[in-house]
Amino acid sequence: MKSVFDSVPSDFRLLSILATIIGITVLANWAVIAIINRLESSKLTSDSFDRTILIFAKRLISAVIYGVGIGACLTHIPELKIVGHSLLTGAGILTLVGGLASQQVLGNIVSGFMIVFFRPFRIGDRITVSGNYTGTVEDITLRETIVRDAENNRIIIPNSQISSEVVVNANHTDNKICKLIEVGIGYSSDLELAMKIMREEIAKHPLLIDQRTKEQIRDNSPIVTVRVTALGDSSVTLRAWAWADSPANGFALQCDSYVNLKRRFDEAGIEIPFPQRTISFADGSRVYSLAEGSNERNAR
Repeated sequence: MKSVFDSVPSDFRLLSILATIIGITVLANWAVIAIINRLESSKLTSDSFDRTILIFAKRLISAVIYGVGIGACLTHIPELKIVGHSLLTGAGILTLVGGLASQQVLGNIVSGFMIVFFRPFRIGDRITVSGNYTGTVEDITLRETIVRDAENNRIIIPNSQISSEVVVNANHTDNKICKLIEVGIGYSSDLELAMKIMREEIAKHPLLIDQRTKEQIRDNSPIVTVRVTALGDSSVTLRAWAWADSPANGFALQCDSYVNLKRRFDEAGIEIPFPQRTISFADGSRVYSLAEGSNERNAR
């Protein structure tokens, strides 16, 4: 005796089954992602929580759920039944991926797992890759790492490449940064006054943080250390060590300090040397070049 379902055309039954499987797959993915998002929102109340793992896990779980859904759909299509069973049972998945995708793509996925597991950097960290690309890690996908630079460009670096490169992480374990502020002054300038001005101007900047030890504070050591680091051909190089609580604040501290130092040096009559050239001709005339690329003047 035939049931009512047996009287339905086979093509319509197949479409109904496929639609049901797709619907269950989408619903399951939505439910799991919603749970993870709720967990992420509750954990974000803590500043120490790492969002990288959950974001990467959402993409991985979605890939698995849709993979299972696609496999279930393929088992109901006679021509693709073998492929569907392979996806569902897990047998031959790596072979299938290796056959359908390139070795580089598979390497990117594995490297993505390594980045999330060993955590050389996390989302929100400021990194420099091979000395060429500097920016903030915006996202880590199964295939690539996305870095946003200072100009708001997105630098897309494959996971397999970034995992084999030298990465400088400004936020790894400690966000504080020390900026080196160097200024050259003329040999005829007052050296002690110039060093005093550097200490005063940098110390009063609101973004500077005090990195002195208890012993240094007790001994009344200056907040900013200034030393002579070189005696050049035309200038004495002074270097100050200035600390900030983040790379962004450190950059602002450094830029503001150069402006303030230039202003104070001008007021105090402290010279900041620049290149000067004198060219003599056979007829006795001379040309003075104040700086490379500047306008020249003749003096006879």
